[in-house]
Amino acid sequence: MAPNAPCPRRSLGPAANALCCLRCIHPPRLGAHTPVTDEQSPLTQWLRDAGNGNSEAGDRAYAEIYAQLRTIAARQLSHAGAGAAATLTPTALVNETFLKLANGHLQTLNDRRHFFNLAARAMRQTVIDHARERFAEKRGGNLIRTDLDDGLPDLHADAQQILALDQALGVLERQDEELAEVFILRTFGGLTTGEIAQLRGVTERTIQRNLGLARNYLQLALDSTD
Repeated sequence: MAPNAPCPRRSLGPAANALCCLRCIHPPRLGAHTPVTDEQSPLTQWLRDAGNGNSEAGDRAYAEIYAQLRTIAARQLSHAGAGAAATLTPTALVNETFLKLANGHLQTLNDRRHFFNLAARAMRQTVIDHARERFAEKRGGNLIRTDLDDGLPDLHADAQQILALDQALGVLERQDEELAEVFILRTFGGLTTGEIAQLRGVTERTIQRNLGLARNYLQLALDSTD
């Protein structure tokens, strides 16, 4: 964006205006990253071999996908409260997410990055579906504020706040898909900033910066609903 050019996100609300200002104040640093490819990942190779008709590679890819989903689910539920952990087990979370992936997505996977993007989005949908069920059961309860700090938030603590987060994230996806994807991979995919950096081929500092921008935007959006 030119120094004196008008911001395209102005007049879209306080969260969007803040995001625009943060983007202008902290623009991406040119030459600040060294791309890291994911071409040597076994999962990437298995997926490509499976796409070429190798059934053994397909079996290995599916087994690895299920194992990765179990890891993601374990990370998710390790931050859940006792009530959520009792109603949503890692196995249930994995199975529901796997079914969402299998519904037209598994056959289209072509590399590890593609898998994690789809898996994180499928996990997000599973968590949101459960939040809707809990909200319907406890409509009218007290609102518990969600803080988006440097750690993984408890996505199962308060259904109303999780639904508000999902709505704000949907707006962020339309305004800045890159920031939204980083947040989704971290929050719903449970990946570390280093793992996300490797997937995206940028430095960890770049991911930390984008994650901070996304959290600031979403926190403003959540605070405005209180």
